[in-house]
Amino acid sequence: MTAEELKSKVEAALDEIRPFLQNDGGDISLISIDNGNSVKVRLEGNCMGCTVNQMTLKSGVELTIKKHAPQIEEVVNVA
Repeated sequence: MTAEELKSKVEAALDEIRPFLQNDGGDISLISIDNGNSVKVRLEGNCMGCTVNQMTLKSGVELTIKKHAPQIEEVVNVA
């Protein structure tokens, strides 16, 4: 899989979860994909200060990304 194909799959995963974040006044942006297996995202809006954002990141965002791109090993939120 090319880097562009991987980015497309990760963006599709973020598009799938974005409406749930926007319902709570937040959003998410893709920052980078490193070594083809590590995704950096930025939680935005209300998601930044939310006390459950780590849970959202792991149970929602990471699982959705891995569903679209199984080779991803970790998803990291960068402030």
